[in-house]
Order: sequence, then C-alpha cells, then structure tokens
Amino acid sequence: MSYPDPRYLGETGEPSAWFRPAGTPPDLPRPGGAAHYLATGAQTDGRFGLYRWDMGPEPSGAQPHFHRTISESFFVLSGEVRLYDGREWVDSRPGDFAFVPEGGVHGFRNESGADASLLILFAPGAPREAYFEGLVEIAEGRWQPSHEELQAFLEEHDNLYI
Repeated sequence: MSYPDPRYLGETGEPSAWFRPAGTPPDLPRPGGAAHYLATGAQTDGRFGLYRWDMGPEPSGAQPHFHRTISESFFVLSGEVRLYDGREWVDSRPGDFAFVPEGGVHGFRNESGADASLLILFAPGAPREAYFEGLVEIAEGRWQPSHEELQAFLEEHDNLYI
C-alpha cells in the first residue's frame, strides 16, 4: 500500500486546523444520551465522519445491520458497550476498538445499566447527521413513519438491518 496522491500542493503549509473544546455542548441531545458531531463528512471534505455517542443507563444502541458504502469503527471511551461483530456480542470496555468494513454486519448496545460512551468513525464521511436526527424524531414521537417510510429512510441512509 502506498500513500494517496497529494491533495495539498503548496510549499509551506497553512493554518487550516480547527479545534473543538471538550466542553462543547452536544450537537444532538437525544432520549437517554447525546451525540457530538466531532468532525462531520462536510467538515472533512468527505474523508471521514467522527462522532461521540453518549448513552444513558437505559438499554439503547443499534441492532445488527450493515452498510454498503461506508466502513464504521468503534472505540469505547467509558462504561461497557456490547459490540456485535456479525457472529457474537462482545462486552467491550474503555480502550476496546472494532473496525467494520463495508458489508460487515455489526451492532452496538449499552445494556449495562450505567452510562457509556464511544467514538464512532465512518469512512468515507457520509452525511450521518440526518440519519441520527431522524432516529431522535422517531424516538421522541415527532415522526411516526409508516413501514414503507421507515424502509425508505433506512435505505437512504445506507442502514440495512438484518
């Protein structure tokens, strides 16, 4: 494997980095937790999307599914998160990591009865924010899609549940 073609062709570099302080409020408060949009696909020019997913003590998370267009990685920050690798659920703790290539069946759940938090990385940086926001609308009862509407929503956002 080699490095990709250069994207920056300047000679001296430039001050283009940006910073997000730890105390930044969540971008998406949601029932039983919050989502922090650390680096969206739009912000990274489609390179990746990085999100912090905070879960309260109530059981929550994503059931087994796969994506056709994006890989997904998980890094447990705090608490205990069950990660599904397509074969079994694994109890994961801070520092544990999982990578899921395109087409890989996976899921995550907090069933511990305590708060948990993880980083979720998507590559390339698909626009996941609309998907997360739609899930909150459903959870809060602001949107009650029909079966067909739900299927179309999931397909639009490359979430294929098994």
